Amino acid sequence: MRIGMVGLGKMGANMAARLVEGGHEVVGFDLDAASVAEAAADGVEGATSIDDLVGRLDPPRVVWLMVPAGPPVDAVLSGLVPLLGPDDVVVDGGNSYYRDTRRRAATCAEVGCHLVDVGVSGGVWGRTEGYSLMVGGEPAVVERLRTVFETLAPDSELGWGHVGPTGAGHFVKMVHNGIEYGLMQAYGEGFAIMEAKEEFDLDLAQVAAIWQHGSVVRSWLLDLTRVALEGNPGLEGIAPYVPDSGEGRWTVFEAIDLDVAAPVIALSLMQRIESRDELGFSDRLLAALRHQFGGHAVKTEDGGPRPGR
Repeated sequence: MRIGMVGLGKMGANMAARLVEGGHEVVGFDLDAASVAEAAADGVEGATSIDDLVGRLDPPRVVWLMVPAGPPVDAVLSGLVPLLGPDDVVVDGGNSYYRDTRRRAATCAEVGCHLVDVGVSGGVWGRTEGYSLMVGGEPAVVERLRTVFETLAPDSELGWGHVGPTGAGHFVKMVHNGIEYGLMQAYGEGFAIMEAKEEFDLDLAQVAAIWQHGSVVRSWLLDLTRVALEGNPGLEGIAPYVPDSGEGRWTVFEAIDLDVAAPVIALSLMQRIESRDELGFSDRLLAALRHQFGGHAVKTEDGGPRPGR
């Protein structure tokens, strides 16, 4: 196929390159001209603007968006949709909130074009290993894009699927990322316990390597844990600050709306939020309360104890 790719960051550029390697023609655009030039080195045909990109595609067009979720998607669509016509397809491959996806699909429908939402997992390894693709949209439109999905996936028959109507792809990816939060938190806590057991002087990278084969907790995240620990056993230079990109929050909101208990995902999200609290107000208040009711010593910011009364 000949396809447009808007957004040539780490994910978009790698996906465009994999498509080119799979025999597709890709026209790419990014606000950063340097990113367009880098993609051109991988065989991507560079465009200078959204208008230029659309003009290089023959109807019915396919334009894949790999831009940050939220306002950036709406900004791109505001300039893109008026340029499209009947049977053109917009693919949102970012981590958009599925409710936003439904709204945007209605906007696309006003000019007769279609929106397909694709939850994409695979990170920076996707170019060589393939991407996991969770696809939402009208069946006939999704089928038109089959060769694109087969090329991006690890195998033509594995790692991708049409999971439901428009919005379903982003919904499934949202839950996928919520599960990811829980798995990462469990690995983090488990390895922290082993790291704290100083008397055994455990080689944590070795433990991860053992678990990679035959263990019921083996996974790709465990593989990445081993890589991280082999390169930096003490994790020096890494601040204990963990961002979240929104999907975990949306998963928790959805669980509440549906009356589904999801304590592991919810607590994992709370841990990420707590990691970013530089003031630590709640923890400081706990220390103050222990001092108030029990006279327990309070550790001051200079590291010394403050005696109880």
